[in-house]
Amino acid sequence: MPAPETDQANARHHVVADPDDKPHGRVRQWLLQGLVDQSGRYQGSYGVKVEKTHSWWRVMCLTGVDYFSTLGYQPAIAALAAGLLSPFATIVLLLLTLFGALPVYRRVARESFKGEGSIAMLERLLPWWGGKLFVLVLLGFAATDFMITITLSAADASAHAIENPFAPSWFHGNEVIITLVLVALLGAVFIRGFKEAIGIATVLVAVYLVLNFVVVLVSIIHVFENTVVITNWWEALNAQHGNPLVMVGIALIVFPKLALGLSGFETGVAVMPQITGSPGDTPENPAGRIRGTWRLLTTAALIMSTFLITSSFVTTLLIPQAEFQPGGEANGRALAFLAHEYLGSAFGTVYDISTIAILWFAGASAMAGLLNLVPRYLPRYGMAPQWVRAVRPLVLVFTGIAFIITLAFKANVDAQGGAYATGVLVLITSASVAVTLSARRQRQRKRTVGFGIVSLVFLYTTVANVFERPDGVRIAALFILAILVVSLVSRVQRSFQLRATSVTLDGTALEFLRADAERKVIHLIANEPDDGSALEYRIKNKEERHDSHIPTSAKIIFIEVCPADSSNFEEDLVVRGVTKHGYRVLEVRSGNVPNTLAVVLLTIRDETGVVPEIYFEWTEGNPVSNMLRFLITGGGEVAPVTREVLREAEKNVKLRPAVHVS
Repeated sequence: MPAPETDQANARHHVVADPDDKPHGRVRQWLLQGLVDQSGRYQGSYGVKVEKTHSWWRVMCLTGVDYFSTLGYQPAIAALAAGLLSPFATIVLLLLTLFGALPVYRRVARESFKGEGSIAMLERLLPWWGGKLFVLVLLGFAATDFMITITLSAADASAHAIENPFAPSWFHGNEVIITLVLVALLGAVFIRGFKEAIGIATVLVAVYLVLNFVVVLVSIIHVFENTVVITNWWEALNAQHGNPLVMVGIALIVFPKLALGLSGFETGVAVMPQITGSPGDTPENPAGRIRGTWRLLTTAALIMSTFLITSSFVTTLLIPQAEFQPGGEANGRALAFLAHEYLGSAFGTVYDISTIAILWFAGASAMAGLLNLVPRYLPRYGMAPQWVRAVRPLVLVFTGIAFIITLAFKANVDAQGGAYATGVLVLITSASVAVTLSARRQRQRKRTVGFGIVSLVFLYTTVANVFERPDGVRIAALFILAILVVSLVSRVQRSFQLRATSVTLDGTALEFLRADAERKVIHLIANEPDDGSALEYRIKNKEERHDSHIPTSAKIIFIEVCPADSSNFEEDLVVRGVTKHGYRVLEVRSGNVPNTLAVVLLTIRDETGVVPEIYFEWTEGNPVSNMLRFLITGGGEVAPVTREVLREAEKNVKLRPAVHVS
């Protein structure tokens, strides 16, 4: 245990691993590099502290490799889904982006600025196990979104590579192998470090946006030089639908199929800890970091909206509808088709390379989101091993999962599209609901109504997408089931660990303990709070002295654990010393009794230099039911569990607090 931090009023002990106790073996030490705090809260994508932050526009490029890369396939998806109505459906998507998703996530950034996103906002509304299960389900959808982003983007990059006219002949038929190589390269970048990821993203986004600007600009010029394409499009549109109201109605119905154009918002807030704030930022109010995130979200939304609407118009006007169909040259690569068509094969190949690169690296923002979200929740819930707080093992795990998904879907982009859209829409819908509830709680009536309408629109979009692509829900259900199973197993395996992140002894508690420590013995009697009457303490004192043979002259201190949320795993404990009916009592509030008693006993030992002794009475009830009570409510058979926690935490018997049961 490290030396305690003390002052005149209290003593605070941080429950952390010994920094000198390094992992054995070079490989293990390399894997767990940065895993400093074994029990404390996770605070960033690379261990306890983010090593280096970056300007908001550079972090925007990290989220942009996901968001902007959808230009590689979004215009083709829109044309395939809406046909000649693609521009109108894209306008609906644009309005929903600027007046729906953007305001929602600007508020999420303000209220959940540590990178947890809307999941943390909803977690605070649902205490106890219900909140934890709800968060695990949302994490399942987030994992679906982020993992499929990695595999789908890599598969689409492979497809673009194969379709290039200069691609080697052996590319054909080897989509799976090429995709696996791209996924492995992505993992290697993150094994190397986060700094490298942001640097690569900045270059890729800058080049890709410039090339897209050139392609769209040349295509617009071609449209205005050949205005007949506008006339032909409008005549064909009227021939198909006739009434403008019918056109609007169909656009509203089909726009959910364009939902992939909304990806990127959740990762935009997930990587907030990487944004450099202002000098005056505080942990409680990082105003500069929040402003930087607002700039990130707004700039990305405006850039993407501009490209979405212009690319939709030029691709619809200039590319025959037959080319968008499966097997067509513009299927999944509409802008690439125009690049080759109007700027030649050389420029088209450069554009293809840029598209392949950004699609490959689109998984970077998803990987960053996973590295930020998973360690923030699962270890804190006790639902993942401690090594999940380290980056490199997580990268290897996520890369392995991406391999499995790629092999299962045979690197097929269309087969993964439903799961991708489902994950994106569920997260955006949950964010909309979270900010609506937040506005209502703060009695902001107009904003409550506005966010409520946005929530309904996203809910409709999500439901429509689920009915259109039910395979997405099935894939998400597998992720949710996997997270729940792993969480349950991990929670059981970690049952006997010390769970406190820190223990603070107040001044009165220190006074009690130091007074007894002068006699070289500290007797503690564990008491389950009842009615708090003088009779309760008098009877408890008499029974324990008799049953456990505590000398009449020996001083005793009662220790009580007041019940809290038992679903919490890690807690900051505060031990208060109070006097009740002439008896000295240590009170601590926690959702778990035996683990809390164990860590408080170890803290008392370290503070006073005296190994304390604690006295229990046997708990009534069936051992199996007591075990379930312990796992669910934090109670159960307290005495033997306290002893087991102490046994695992302190191997030296002479330094281990003694547990007496009568």
